[in-house]
Amino acid sequence: MRCKAVVSSFAFASFLLSSAASSSALASPSDDAQIRALRVEMAQMRKEMMGQISTLKVRLARSEASAHRQEHTGTASVQNTHANPRMLASGPIDPRVKFAEPIPRANRLRLATSGTPTSDRGDIMSWKSFRAATAGEEDVHVGGMIIGFPKGRFTIATEDAAYALSIGLAFHEDFGGFFNAGPRRGEGRGAFNSFTSNMRRLRIPFTFRYKNFVAAVTPDFGANHNDGYVGLYEGNLNYTGLRNTILTVGYFQPRVTEEDSESSNDFFTLERPSITDMVRNIAAGDARFSVGALHYEKRWWIAGYFTGQEWGHRNASDSSSTYYGGGSGTTMDSQTGATLRVAGRPVATKDWDVHVGASGISAFRLACNAASSTSGSATSCSRSTSFGQRPEFDIGEANLAATGAINHASQVWAAGPELGVRWDRLLVKGEYYHVGVQREGAGLKSAGFQGWYGSAAYTIFGTPRMYSEKSGAFTAPGVKDNEEFNPALNHWGALEVVGHYSVIDLNSNLGDANAKNVIRGGQQTVWTGGLNWYPNRHFRLMLDFSHFIVSRSEQATNIYGRTGNSVAARVQAGF
Repeated sequence: MRCKAVVSSFAFASFLLSSAASSSALASPSDDAQIRALRVEMAQMRKEMMGQISTLKVRLARSEASAHRQEHTGTASVQNTHANPRMLASGPIDPRVKFAEPIPRANRLRLATSGTPTSDRGDIMSWKSFRAATAGEEDVHVGGMIIGFPKGRFTIATEDAAYALSIGLAFHEDFGGFFNAGPRRGEGRGAFNSFTSNMRRLRIPFTFRYKNFVAAVTPDFGANHNDGYVGLYEGNLNYTGLRNTILTVGYFQPRVTEEDSESSNDFFTLERPSITDMVRNIAAGDARFSVGALHYEKRWWIAGYFTGQEWGHRNASDSSSTYYGGGSGTTMDSQTGATLRVAGRPVATKDWDVHVGASGISAFRLACNAASSTSGSATSCSRSTSFGQRPEFDIGEANLAATGAINHASQVWAAGPELGVRWDRLLVKGEYYHVGVQREGAGLKSAGFQGWYGSAAYTIFGTPRMYSEKSGAFTAPGVKDNEEFNPALNHWGALEVVGHYSVIDLNSNLGDANAKNVIRGGQQTVWTGGLNWYPNRHFRLMLDFSHFIVSRSEQATNIYGRTGNSVAARVQAGF
């Protein structure tokens, strides 16, 4: 009641000031200067009073809410609550620090992907979506700044969310080894360790925002097949002011293929299927210079990018270190290419999701490297390409299926369809791609390769995998707040069982009379089964068993064909 009386008094004072302002308008012209000064003073007083009235209204609302809670809980009276202010261990609460009032759970914004792992990359969203995310999460207000964890990522933002800095983490530590994978007589053993470990990813995404302009910079301290190399995963600028659209320029991972559009935190198994990894690196992959955009709706998704070289590609010191193939100090003409992916969602219900799509990628001008290190004096260069894939366990082992260098290559392209079907807790998906290499030279034929995969996942308990409209792909299982791992409450998070079948065929023109057209890269088949456990949205433990079969190729480690098995585990953290 006291607050209401004070509000009424201020309102009455405001009325008197308004009346005084109206009366002052009748004064003589000689008093104009005094009247103007009086008006300025009254406007300032009115502004101060309105601010005090707003503050009193907030206090009144909180007081009434507190009284309402006390009526049901039998706690101390409202007067006693005001008489005993909240205290910190070091003394009274600093009045400049405001703690957000608890929001009733029923009124809290619940994101569509709530409970699923965070992304392994900078989370680019519009200013509108970012404000909604910050408003829907627990936060602390300190001196006009908001400190919170929207979508599970540490974020500092201004009150209007115009300025913001987010810092994330993608931590993947792999360990395991191979058994029954020894070479035949005359073959090289290769790096098939019986037990070893590898920091597969250690990314720290930094996302800087000013309204709808977003810069994403993500260093990667696990950027190679072996520990010890630091690289760049992305460094790009984005504009998100158009509806459901992201415009991007800089070093980026262009979204091509369904599997590559997913975050690595969401993979079924430890690694991508061989064919999608092979296709994406034709003119996309990690830290690829890109200019393009993506747009999404509930029923469809499209993205296209013009692409150039990978980060570090022209750095001679990285000739054997960068993640996909290394750099060259003799590059005279960098690669250019493009990617396009379209996807549709013809069925979208509570229990069913059907995904269909197609991806295309092309390096329509390959990098041209000089024959010598003294590229400044070189007058010509050559263009070539190559393909090779590990048996889908990346701890530094050798490629068994590999083409070797394909010389006189002018263009490389790949295209194929995508299909995914979710029914309740079961998700089945697959992709097929054909890869073509156009060659220039007398008597040289184009080369062709292919590959496909099929995967299935069933969520035993927890929230099943769902469809993400923004990525045009499927997410990982989710763990609700009240289902996080806690044995005392019989809560166990989420558990899924996965299966995977993958094939790549790197043989081309085997029966051709011209030996220069014959490419014997081998055919690789991988069977994988595994378990993924999510104690909460931020952590995952993975266990995979794989059996691989590779027909003979021209690699020293696979002259006669080779088979083997691997057991691998991953501990994962994402923020």
